[in-house]
Amino acid sequence: MILETSVAIVGSGMGGATTAYGLAQAGIDCLVIERGDFVKKEDANWSAREIFINQKYKPNEKWLDEKGKSFTPGVHYIVGGNTKVYGSSLPRFRESDFQEIKHKEGSSPAWPFTYQDLEPYYCQAEQLYKVHGATGEDPTEPPRSQPFPYPALTHEKYISNLAAKLTAAGVRPHSNAMGVDLRSDGKCIRCATCDGFICKLDAKSDAQTCALNPAIKTGKVKLETNLKVIQVVVKNGKVDHLLAQRDGQEVKIIAKKYVLSLGAVNTAALLLRSGSVANSSGLLGKNFMMHNNAHIAAFDVKSKNDVIFQKTLSFSDWYFDGGSGYPLGVVQLIGKVQPIMMKSYATMVPLALLKFIANRSVEFVVMNEDLPTTSNRVEIASNGMIQIHRKAVNTSAHKELMQKAKKVLRKCGFQAIFVQPFDISMNSHQCGTSVAGHDPKLSVVDQYCKAHDVENLYLIDGGFFPSSAAMNPALTIAAQALRVVDKSGLKQFN
Repeated sequence: MILETSVAIVGSGMGGATTAYGLAQAGIDCLVIERGDFVKKEDANWSAREIFINQKYKPNEKWLDEKGKSFTPGVHYIVGGNTKVYGSSLPRFRESDFQEIKHKEGSSPAWPFTYQDLEPYYCQAEQLYKVHGATGEDPTEPPRSQPFPYPALTHEKYISNLAAKLTAAGVRPHSNAMGVDLRSDGKCIRCATCDGFICKLDAKSDAQTCALNPAIKTGKVKLETNLKVIQVVVKNGKVDHLLAQRDGQEVKIIAKKYVLSLGAVNTAALLLRSGSVANSSGLLGKNFMMHNNAHIAAFDVKSKNDVIFQKTLSFSDWYFDGGSGYPLGVVQLIGKVQPIMMKSYATMVPLALLKFIANRSVEFVVMNEDLPTTSNRVEIASNGMIQIHRKAVNTSAHKELMQKAKKVLRKCGFQAIFVQPFDISMNSHQCGTSVAGHDPKLSVVDQYCKAHDVENLYLIDGGFFPSSAAMNPALTIAAQALRVVDKSGLKQFN
C-alpha cells in the first residue's frame, strides 16, 4: 500500500497537530500519521482508578532505564498524543529562557532565536488553544504584544484564601495561563477530572480538539490512525519515503516534505533505528531533559479543601534569582488530587488515611530547570528497546526551591508537607534530543527545526529545545510549529 501527500506529519500531539493546522491554513495538503487511535468517550475518561491505578490509556510498552530495568513510560499513543491527558497549563517561556543562563550546576545554552522572534506566534498559539490568563500579576511575565485571548480563570474560595495567605507569607501568587474552553458559550464545566484525565466534553485545549480537528475540516489534512512508522528512508540527502506498518501490512508513505513530531524520545528513537539519520553532529538522542519536578501535598488538619478546579494559581518569585544570583523555578498548583490517585504512589498507606489527607491538602508541582548534558540520552538497546540514560542535573537548585516553597507554605499554616519526586517513568516535559542551533556540528536542526543533514526533514516537538527552562513546554512547541510553517521552507515546493 502506498500513501502520497505533499507533507507527511508523523505524530498528532502538540507539534504535529499544530503544524498540520498551520499548513492547512496555508492551503497545503498534508497527511498526519498516528500510531494509535481515537480515544473513546467513556466513563473511564473520568475515572481516577482506571487512569492512575489501572493505567488504562498508557501503552503496552516498556522502556529501559540506564541500569536496564524496564518501566512503563509516561507517553500516550492516541490521537492528540500526551495533550489528551495533560494539565492544560500553557505559559510562555520568559525572555531570559532563550538566552544563556548561569546555574549553580552549569549553564543552559542560548537558543538560536529570541523570545521576540517567537512572540507573535505565542499570540497565535494562545488564540488557537483558547488560553485564559492575566497580565500584571506575575513578576516574571515576559512582554506581550497582545493581551490574553480570555480572562484568567477565577479562583474558588479556598484558592482565594490561599492566595491571601501566600501574599502574607511574602510571595506574589498569580493566575495560571490555562487552556480550557471556559468562554461564555464554552464547553468547560470546571470539573475535578481535568488535569491528568481525558475530557469527555472536548473542553480541554488539547491538540486534537483545537488544532487537528479544525485542520481536517479544511479538507487539506487527512489522518491515518493505527499506522506506526518504523523507518525513515533517506537517499541522496533527502527523505525518499517512510515505511510504516498496520495490522502486519507494510505501508509506504511518499511526500515532498516530512515532519517528525513523535515526542523528544520517540523522534530520536525512530531516526536512530533508521540508521542514525540526521546525526552528523553525533547529538541525536543526546541532551535529554525532563525538568526536575516533584509533587507536594500541603496538609492542614484544621481546614478542609472543597475546591473542584484547583489548578488556577502559581508563584514564581524565585524564577530569575533564588537569592544567591542563580535562578530556581516555579511552584504551580495542580488539579485536586483524589485519594485513589495518592494510592498510586503511597501504596502502603490505607485508603482511609489518604482520604483524610486529601480532604485537607492542597497540591502543587515544584518545577525547576534540568540542564543539558550529552550523557543524558536516548539509545536503542541491543534488544531493540528504547533506553533512557538520565541523571538529573541542577538538583541543588531543586532542593533549594523545595525548601523555600515549604517555608512559605508553613507560614501559611500548613502543618505537614508530603513530597512525591518524579522518577524516570513520569517523563513528561521531555525535550532536548534533537537540539536546534546554527552550527551543524553542534546541533541537529536549524532554528526552523529543519534537519541540517536532510533537505526535506523537519523535527517539530520538544526535541529541538536547547534548554528546558522551568515552564510547561506545550505552548512553546505550538508557537514554534506555527513559526516554522510561516518562516521556513516547509510549505514551499519546487
